[in-house]
Amino acid sequence: MTTATTPSSATLSVVVLAAGKGTRMRSDLPKVLQPLAGKPLLGHVLDTVHQLAAERAVVVTGFGAQRVQEAFAHQPHLRFALQEPQLGTGHAVQQALPDLPDGGVCLVLYGDVPLAPAASLLPLVAEAQAGALALLTVELDDPTGYGRILRSADGAVQGIVEHKDATPAQRAVRECNTGILCAPVAHLRRWLGQLRNDNAQGEYYLTDVVALAVADGVPVRAATVTDADDVLGVNDRSQLAHLERVVQQRAARRLLDAGVTLADPARLDVRGALHCGRDVFIDVGCVFEGEVHLADGARVGPYAVLRDVRVGAGAVVHPFCHLDGASIGAGALIGPFARLRPTTALADGVHIGNFVEVKNGTLGPGSKANHLSYVGDATVGARVNIGAGTIVANYDGANKHRTVIEDDAHTGSNSVLVAPITVGAGATIGAGSTVSKDVPPGKLTVARARAVTLDGWTRPVKKK
Repeated sequence: MTTATTPSSATLSVVVLAAGKGTRMRSDLPKVLQPLAGKPLLGHVLDTVHQLAAERAVVVTGFGAQRVQEAFAHQPHLRFALQEPQLGTGHAVQQALPDLPDGGVCLVLYGDVPLAPAASLLPLVAEAQAGALALLTVELDDPTGYGRILRSADGAVQGIVEHKDATPAQRAVRECNTGILCAPVAHLRRWLGQLRNDNAQGEYYLTDVVALAVADGVPVRAATVTDADDVLGVNDRSQLAHLERVVQQRAARRLLDAGVTLADPARLDVRGALHCGRDVFIDVGCVFEGEVHLADGARVGPYAVLRDVRVGAGAVVHPFCHLDGASIGAGALIGPFARLRPTTALADGVHIGNFVEVKNGTLGPGSKANHLSYVGDATVGARVNIGAGTIVANYDGANKHRTVIEDDAHTGSNSVLVAPITVGAGATIGAGSTVSKDVPPGKLTVARARAVTLDGWTRPVKKK
């Protein structure tokens, strides 16, 4: 992740408002923890905070405060402030004031506005470090529900009026407040102490600091974003679904610009980080989660799911595969309908065929398991052929055990290898065998009951 550079004349603190319940989401999960592209909404905002290189970040929580704090416990630099009861945005920022150092500037962001880019926020920081109150605005074709920017005849910002409190003339204004602002902490501390709640909602609006700044003679600057999706807040499932498509379209565009071939850019889901080499092809309906690397010439067939996977150069993942925590060598062929589970490592040229599952296993160069097999907790050498229906029985009901299959060994169809055993190099196991002892190298081992034919036997028939 790249880190944006903030001007250095004053310390930057960021307050992220994340107290809302999100009633319209109709969910027990706090709104800021709702997933967008595989990450909580708040996680996207905190990524932006990191890019800004803020020296302090305070998250104001409310509904589900403990769950929110636990979700980001891996970020020990974060500070949390509780807003209880919740009396508006101005009241929320007041809860963070004890954690804000004097002499710096404070940028206010929202935990449910996930896509505001650092590049659009840096000008606000610069204006605040120069002593101004800086606002981020956007022009909307339909501004319903948004606070309107009020300007004087000469264009200077005079204040903000909330939609519910606006007159018909004010509601005709298309320039809207995003809620994102930046100001010197000393000014902000003074203005927040002067807020009143005599409005339709009975709340303390953060937006009222604009009029207070004008009254104090503090300049109010506004920067406008050109893409409304950058500042779209999430209040319901429809808005969340819209932003999901926005994120995925942007991801698809980046991949296309990097030379990746997408069969249909509209049918792609990247829920993490996808890194691609040259001449990579991705078919429709694929989902990429966590950290995925596709090397040069790799191909992924339709409706595959890859999570934390590395795919080597020229390897092919056929349709409907589910790959999780695996490493796949160059030129390997996977699927269709294959499953690779965590800590699986496949060397170059390995073939894993239809309805084959590998868990915590390694397969050496050129080895194959082409049909209907389970390979669990196994170390498989080079050029091994695992016959159709072979099961590596790794679990005794209490513990997992490991199987070793050495180079050039072959297992016949419908074999069961009961771990822990070692199959020696070049050994062959006859079809239908259940083997529970070590198999010597270079020999044929057969472990199955003798076939018996009973003369005079007749098949039972149903009674009338």
